[in-house]
Amino acid sequence: MTTAPDRTELAAAALAAAARGWHVFPLTPGDKRPLPKFTDWEHRATTDPARIRRCWDHGPYNIGIACGPSGLLVIDLDKPKPGEHPPPAWANEPGITEGADVLAALCERHGADWPGDTFTATTRRGGMHLYFTPPPGTEFRNTNGKHRTGLGWLIDTRAHGGYVVAPGSVVDLPDGTGRYEVVHDVAPAPLPDWIARLLTEVRAPAPLLGALPADRDGVGDLPAYVQAALKAEADRVATAVPGGRNHALNKAAYNLGRLVGAGLLAEDLAAEVLYNAAGVHFGPTRADVRPGEARATIRSALAAGARRPRHITMRGSAA
Repeated sequence: MTTAPDRTELAAAALAAAARGWHVFPLTPGDKRPLPKFTDWEHRATTDPARIRRCWDHGPYNIGIACGPSGLLVIDLDKPKPGEHPPPAWANEPGITEGADVLAALCERHGADWPGDTFTATTRRGGMHLYFTPPPGTEFRNTNGKHRTGLGWLIDTRAHGGYVVAPGSVVDLPDGTGRYEVVHDVAPAPLPDWIARLLTEVRAPAPLLGALPADRDGVGDLPAYVQAALKAEADRVATAVPGGRNHALNKAAYNLGRLVGAGLLAEDLAAEVLYNAAGVHFGPTRADVRPGEARATIRSALAAGARRPRHITMRGSAA
């Protein structure tokens, strides 16, 4: 049985992460989600030892590392849940049983060595987090292994807009209990070029508009900036991490609702695109998104945004 750490142990682990220059913030005890009051965790994450000590004086909080401010890209190699099997794209590949196998297959395809000489932590269900530093001047976003923009089955990446559970934390959830532990304590290595290339190719995903029925009218007739907004907000939703998925969906729907209120976008089209994007997170666990909840969030946030329409002055129009 995994023993829950006390707040002194967790504070020490948070301080150790901060000493590396990684921006930390509190997660709910025993969970992977941010504290409810830490919805703006990416901006509130800190390396300040005094702030960290004050925060962890209040409870045995697990530790989140905000990847973007920390200059990190973390590859999350997961293990399948009971009854989960490789999708068709990987089912015929020999030896594919978990995310680490998929990464090994990608290494082989690209003539590359296993990128294991970097800071590495094990996760609560026996997976791995490989920490890297991305190339300067390139802003990577999160990717999801369930989505077509991901690297592959059971491989997620966390970068700007994402976080990982830090070593020292213990998560106790219905789908697994365990400690996050450092297993290779070295500085994060530069992200291998071939992985950077793959992520550069997928970080601006093919528009989720393509998932709409072929006879869905109105998409091609939308102004370019509205199409760009649809794609950007769909990407925000599809790449959101556990603990931030409803917030991302709410924000995306609100932003598109402002275009609906301005008469620039049909409400049903916005709702359909967002629901398709949220679909990559549908599942049975607490960390997953429920379809009914997604529809309710979309409906209410679109309405809220429509009450504050976005006024756009076209270039060349009268002021």
